[in-house]
Amino acid sequence: MRLLIAEDDKLHREFLERVARAVLPDVEAVTVTPDGSVALEAFESEEFDSVILDLQMPNVTGVDAAKAIWARSPATRILFWSNYAEEAYIRGVTRIVPPAAVYGYVLKTAPEEQLKLAIQGVFVAEQCVIDREVRGVQQRAHDRFSSLTDLEYEALVDLCLGLTDKTMAARRKVSLRGAQSRLQHLYQKLGLDRGDIPQGEFGPSFNARTRAIFLALSRGILNADTLRREETQFQDWLDKNT
Repeated sequence: MRLLIAEDDKLHREFLERVARAVLPDVEAVTVTPDGSVALEAFESEEFDSVILDLQMPNVTGVDAAKAIWARSPATRILFWSNYAEEAYIRGVTRIVPPAAVYGYVLKTAPEEQLKLAIQGVFVAEQCVIDREVRGVQQRAHDRFSSLTDLEYEALVDLCLGLTDKTMAARRKVSLRGAQSRLQHLYQKLGLDRGDIPQGEFGPSFNARTRAIFLALSRGILNADTLRREETQFQDWLDKNT
């Protein structure tokens, strides 16, 4: 077994290496890197079958690093080690996992013993090990009555980026009516349908479009990191289509 670790905090890097060496006595080599970009350089130059990734890193995030690693080697076992259990982060990971891939997601707040079990479970037993709190968010994300479908999520992303309905339609390759229908489904899921918005003598109490942005951020469905990545992808699309 050859293990690659990517973590931008020095103390956390040392902690991960110590724990990994303690529970993986058969590990041949452990390479420790300070961010996602250095980790990808190491992965390109050497062979690793096991990787531990922090999600929040400068230059290249854990999600982007995992996506690149799995694109090259889908069988690579990856353990995500993160401070975050927000839907935005978890959805970001879930969307890139290859079929039949072995991976784990453990929170940094978990006890050391839980981290040890996760490392052994993913890298030795080759089982998916997901923190209970994270699993709960995943289950809600798959509940069509309490979370967003992929199409509704895309509509929310486009809305938060400030796209017009026509631009949404062009980007997603649907008709204008199709884009507006997705927005309407999104509003219904968020409780922003016309009949759901409180009315007063001043009229509707808020605008559904801007209220959706507030709910996306306050509920952790989207965050600044996710929106920065989506903005980059949108600008790439815009450059090709203008």
